[in-house]
Amino acid sequence: MSSPGWAQNGGPLRIVVPFAAGGAQDVIARYLAAKLGERLDRSVIVDNKAGGGGVIASDAVAKSAPDGTTLLMATGGAISIAPHLQAKLPYDSRHDFAAVAMVADTPMTLAVRSQSPYRSVADLLADAKARPGQVSFASTGPGTVSHLTGELLAQAAGVKLLHVPYRGAGPATTDLLSGEVASMVTSVASIDPLVQSGRARVLATFTTGRVTTLGSPPTIAEATGIKGLEVPVWVGLLAPARTPPAVLEKLAADILAICRLPETQERFRSFGAEPSCRDPQAFDRVVAEDLDRWGKVIRQSNIKTE
Repeated sequence: MSSPGWAQNGGPLRIVVPFAAGGAQDVIARYLAAKLGERLDRSVIVDNKAGGGGVIASDAVAKSAPDGTTLLMATGGAISIAPHLQAKLPYDSRHDFAAVAMVADTPMTLAVRSQSPYRSVADLLADAKARPGQVSFASTGPGTVSHLTGELLAQAAGVKLLHVPYRGAGPATTDLLSGEVASMVTSVASIDPLVQSGRARVLATFTTGRVTTLGSPPTIAEATGIKGLEVPVWVGLLAPARTPPAVLEKLAADILAICRLPETQERFRSFGAEPSCRDPQAFDRVVAEDLDRWGKVIRQSNIKTE
């Protein structure tokens, strides 16, 4: 099923993952690599290039040959957040990549420990209004989508929350459960085990629809009455710019066919990712909207990470 252009090129296809092995993006990449290899009758390898918040991997793909043999398993961090936080990125996230397909959404939640006095988002926001800058939320690090989602909520609700950054979800959840922090903005995948064990509660999800695996807590719009707080924490494949259109079309068709399989949808949902099979044009719009959203949040909160 491989196209003539690829057949002439030979060698394996490579999916570059900006994170260490084991995370959601890595699991998605390895699943897609196996399925894509079967469809193309060709070797597809996963190359983990962790570091720099995804910048190292993104730069490597941006500078790869534009022949469809190197793809980036991209997330918003290096593509739609870093351009607003880093003065000198080694690539242009809007012009050095071509969209192939968006495959999943790894949605954010606002969570508290089960003993928390906050029974709803309204409870938390009311306390934040009464005690400006004293109601805390943990994030997985400064400038991460977890941090920015918390700031987006605070800005829209007109409150001042105390941001407490951690180095990843693990230490943040430890302090959430001990009561060191009042709340946490984190992914469905990170909070799900704590919800299932009865140690945490999700007050809302930053999604358009309810997440049934968490017991269907309200969406952020339902919880606040504020529109525009839905945050797509997208995962998708990008190719280097100037990759031939025919190659991009073939790649997109194959990846979207895999994404739409019932087996794929079930697999993704099993680790807290929502399948979101979007073609290159739709994916490109998501990235553009993401860039705009986080640029506004970062400017309004005057967020700096360097």
